[in-house]
Amino acid sequence: MTAPVKGPASYFPSIEKKYGRPIADWQALIRSSPLTRHRELVDWLKSEHGLGHGHANALVAHTLAEDSGK
Repeated sequence: MTAPVKGPASYFPSIEKKYGRPIADWQALIRSSPLTRHRELVDWLKSEHGLGHGHANALVAHTLAEDSGK
């Protein structure tokens, strides 16, 4: 039996369903952005790509944590 997904990744199924793009695409977009700060990236995803705050925050938090090895 697999444990339920917790934290930012728990938003991933609804993000993929709502915005029609796989999480890997969003992460590549975040990583290719010249922005580096969490809040800047969240605001950018919201304004430029139409994501809601919770979804943008989850993507950025997970991506930055993954990149920092946490």
